[in-house]
Amino acid sequence: MTIAADSATRRTRSSTWILATLAFSGIVVSLMQTLVVPLIHILPELLNTSASTASWVITSTLLAAAVVTPVSGRLGDMFGKRRMILVSMAFLVAGSVVCALSETVPLVIIGRILQGAATGAIPLGISILRDELPAEKVGGAISVMSSTMGVGGAIGLPLAAATAQNFNWHMLFWASAVLGALVAIAVAILVPESSVRNPGRFDYLGAVGLAAGLVSLLLAITKGAEWGWTSATTLGLLAAALVVFLAWGFAELRTAAPLVNLRVSASRPILLTNLASVMTGFAMYATSLTVPQLLQSPPETGYGLGQSMVMAGLCMAPAGIVMMLLSPVSARITNRYGPRTTLMVGTVVIAVGYLIGAVLMNEVWQIALVSTIIGAGIGIAYAAMPALIMRSVPLHETAAANGLNSLMRMVGTSFASAVMTVVLANMTMSFGPALVPTHRAFVVTFLIGAAAALLALLIAAFIPRRVPASVVAPTPAADLEPEPAR
Repeated sequence: MTIAADSATRRTRSSTWILATLAFSGIVVSLMQTLVVPLIHILPELLNTSASTASWVITSTLLAAAVVTPVSGRLGDMFGKRRMILVSMAFLVAGSVVCALSETVPLVIIGRILQGAATGAIPLGISILRDELPAEKVGGAISVMSSTMGVGGAIGLPLAAATAQNFNWHMLFWASAVLGALVAIAVAILVPESSVRNPGRFDYLGAVGLAAGLVSLLLAITKGAEWGWTSATTLGLLAAALVVFLAWGFAELRTAAPLVNLRVSASRPILLTNLASVMTGFAMYATSLTVPQLLQSPPETGYGLGQSMVMAGLCMAPAGIVMMLLSPVSARITNRYGPRTTLMVGTVVIAVGYLIGAVLMNEVWQIALVSTIIGAGIGIAYAAMPALIMRSVPLHETAAANGLNSLMRMVGTSFASAVMTVVLANMTMSFGPALVPTHRAFVVTFLIGAAAALLALLIAAFIPRRVPASVVAPTPAADLEPEPAR
């Protein structure tokens, strides 16, 4: 074997280990999103609190993730992306241990906030792939890493349900602590620190402003149904979010080193990609809310399939597996036709899945099929978004830009939660002493999911095929997403 061939083999092995490690970190982080879903109905009893207070165990994680993700991205660009992933894992382990040792709701919420702070590891990992891997491998690697956002949630639901059903609920958090520690060790050993940096002063005012605006907006969205959409609290938070974001944007445009480069973010490719990300995030979370409830509804309702939480999770698990298996397909579409086309293909597949679901929901296999089709579309679409973002921003801003894009998907999931909750809570029928959603309510949720995917398709159609040279200076990854000639 020649020296050149031996060197190439070592680089290939190194790239494989880097990708495997970062994909493992993405799966572990995304597992946190569904970790407590199997417990949600018994959390009030476990923590000796009310249902409304217990719901903060989920809401707190969402808020922490939304606030920390763009901040960790900027810090990664400044001080090192690998370093920030290790910090994220430290948050995850600390939060898991706090929850594992807690019996009261305040401490569990604190632990879940710390777990949510680890979410920034996924966009940081995507940025490392761009920095460290050979250009010809970046497309496929990004597709794999992007798929972990859905894979972890899909496989985590049945695993968490089985653990909660057969063991003490604290075992969920001990398991997540062990997984977080394993990720930290693997990253420390196998992932090199990126040499690409964007030094400068950290924008503390921008971070505080963004946090205040996001917390106000997401609180209003996630709690609006509970508090009342026309209540003073909800309307006050929405008004506060509007005022804070306007002031924040004004300040960011006048800051030399802003947390979010709004001038770049307002460019047509980035803006439209982020808007499409909101709608795709909406479409992803819509199925996560409706499908388990449909599967677990009693057969006596006329439409329910009477499955346990574990079986419902197993029905959704194939979607996560398909997301990972389709990563090479997504990469090939991107390499041949460009990430814009990949995003459009993904949204079409999502819409088709939802439209099939609106008609076929009478058997378990039908729901599993629908969930798998939607998962395939999510996997394809999610793989395209980082490629669209990274071809449009300077190399030294990739982590911050990917963090903002991840935030947009979180906003979409929050809107999905609010909209689906309203539909399922208002289209009900009597079932014994309780009110349950009607069959029509589930059909409407599927149609709304399809509409969100089609809106994402429409937005993606206006993303430029090519990025003008004035938008971003050429980078080593510029050839990653070739576009066909017009």
